[in-house]
Amino acid sequence: MKAKEIRELTDEQLSTKLEEARAELFNLRFQMATSQLDNTARVTTVKRDIARIQTEMRAREIAAAKAAN
Repeated sequence: MKAKEIRELTDEQLSTKLEEARAELFNLRFQMATSQLDNTARVTTVKRDIARIQTEMRAREIAAAKAAN
């Protein structure tokens, strides 16, 4: 998921995407531990998606705080 796509999502959609990504990461780690994971690069991709989503959520939180002051 690209940063531009993430910026276009609503706050509710961001929260949903974050939950989905965390669940996927959990499953990928489980598959890796049991040697069932073929594409290990997917773990890195999901981690980066989580970071991008969290960054956008934090940026919106800061912008809202500045707007309130």
